[in-house]
Amino acid sequence: MAKTASLKIDDKEYPLPVMEGTEGEKAIDTRTLRASSGYIAYDQGYGNTGSCESKITYLDGDNGVLCHRGYPIDQLAQQSDFVETAYLVIYGELPNATQRKEFGLLLRKNAAVETQMQKILEGFPTSASPMAMLSALVSALPAYHAELATNNFEKDLQSFDLAAAIAMSKIRTFVAMIYRYQKGLPFMFPKQELPFCDNFLHMMFSEPYKDYLAMPEVAKALNLVLLLHADHEQNCSTSTVRMVGSSAANLFTSISAGICALSGPLHGGANVAVMQMLQSIHDEGDDGSRFIAAAKSGSKSNRLMGFGHAVYRNFDPRARIIGDACDSVLNKLGVDDPLLAIAKHLEQAALKDDYFVSRKLYPNVDFYSGIIMRAIGIPMNMFTTMFAIGRAPGYIANWREVAMNPKGRIYRPRQIYVGPTKRDYIPMGKRG
Repeated sequence: MAKTASLKIDDKEYPLPVMEGTEGEKAIDTRTLRASSGYIAYDQGYGNTGSCESKITYLDGDNGVLCHRGYPIDQLAQQSDFVETAYLVIYGELPNATQRKEFGLLLRKNAAVETQMQKILEGFPTSASPMAMLSALVSALPAYHAELATNNFEKDLQSFDLAAAIAMSKIRTFVAMIYRYQKGLPFMFPKQELPFCDNFLHMMFSEPYKDYLAMPEVAKALNLVLLLHADHEQNCSTSTVRMVGSSAANLFTSISAGICALSGPLHGGANVAVMQMLQSIHDEGDDGSRFIAAAKSGSKSNRLMGFGHAVYRNFDPRARIIGDACDSVLNKLGVDDPLLAIAKHLEQAALKDDYFVSRKLYPNVDFYSGIIMRAIGIPMNMFTTMFAIGRAPGYIANWREVAMNPKGRIYRPRQIYVGPTKRDYIPMGKRG
């Protein structure tokens, strides 16, 4: 017998179905509440509201668990790579050898950007926000691939494989183009023979007569950064993709909206905030000791960025993985960067100092990802665009889940109106 919950309002009770996920998550289904009682559920920011059923990612913030399609993130980080994990996130299963080869080939074939799209980029001032340029380029893709972006779920799903590969591959190329445009460098064409991350590094850092050959450790570290950001349940930008997609908007348009949400400093800008904090500490001639003392004293101006997490109440499982990789790549590169030395000091203090340990202020993935990207030469203003490359598989998978749901409906949250009650229009001459 199905479980039900009961909500009592005045003297009347309203039965509500109880739902349970495959990992034991429980929810009260309030979809019929308004029709039966006239009431709606209020949850500012949707922090305690399930907006969908999803098979993509499971996240248990209390116990530091993150799984994609049932596979723990640590196993994927150790044994998989970004492209294979992207396939898993998008399609639901790990690919066999043939599927992996075909998926990789689609990505390689669709990395190049049409010449006309280069003109779109060149229409921006070089000082423009990289995320603004990236969202604009992605939003332009339906104009160049209209046959894949009909705004009809049935038609768009028929060409989904190609559209997904175009989105995932071209976002990477766009980011490299934006970087080079801002530096006044000529665009570099992708090379089909290079793996995903090596190809990106080639497009970023090669010169017309001298190819950039990434050290294996660098490509591996970047691969890991992208893999660890592939999806993260219903965060702000992913839920934005689903919101826009629910209107039957095509994949490219929905992803562009997600990138706009990601551009916000409270979402995609966390690793930028970490590096800004480190730079501020360095500029003050501190090795981190005074900053930590001030943070412990409650100084709001000395907020420790990159520690703790809005969802993870214990630890961020991605942080331990990327923290080890951070040490490895920095040692291999022989990087001598004062900001990185400060970062290591903060890390050790936060891991050992009871003030931070008791409050579970552990380093999160944003703390380490910014350090790695700085070490391999990616400037701070490009950090959030790197986040977008990594998160593309999650956006694609969530859009597909919306499009494939035969019982889906357009997202339309309710509100509690707290404005003025009904009043009569006052002509201009009679207004005070």
